[in-house]
Amino acid sequence: MVPGAVQTAVRLGHGVVTHLLWRMARYVIDAPTLLHLLDNALAVDPRHQLVAPNIIRSEALQLLLLDVRRGERTDRAALEVHERITELKMRLLGDRVSRVTAWRIARKEDWDNLRDAEYLAVTRLQADALVTVDPVLAAKAQNVVAVAPLQALLGGE
Repeated sequence: MVPGAVQTAVRLGHGVVTHLLWRMARYVIDAPTLLHLLDNALAVDPRHQLVAPNIIRSEALQLLLLDVRRGERTDRAALEVHERITELKMRLLGDRVSRVTAWRIARKEDWDNLRDAEYLAVTRLQADALVTVDPVLAAKAQNVVAVAPLQALLGGE
């Protein structure tokens, strides 16, 4: 079942119809997913809350800089996206517990850096699932935390 959904069964006549009722859910997103949402004008369902490590805005700005250097965005367009990033409501975390949890995940998974582990730590501690458009991060997360499709952020019904 998709995180953020509550499955219910309703008896109608002789059969039972199962359907999903959406509830508020907390989803961790990474910088590529944040830019994907903004670039495609995708609105997060207001019943859901976005959560991320403190590093997300700097990572997103780094990705925007790379786009500008490759000629894929103008400076002006990148800075307009940056402005929308700062306006987007997200709960950002970077406390001692999440950093130590990231450390433990990275050590257990034998990773060379903490970047991906930070997203998974925040997911483990504060969210229902990770949503990412990055297939590498999704694959790494699969055995560590719940992973939900992008559609879950948008309402998904």
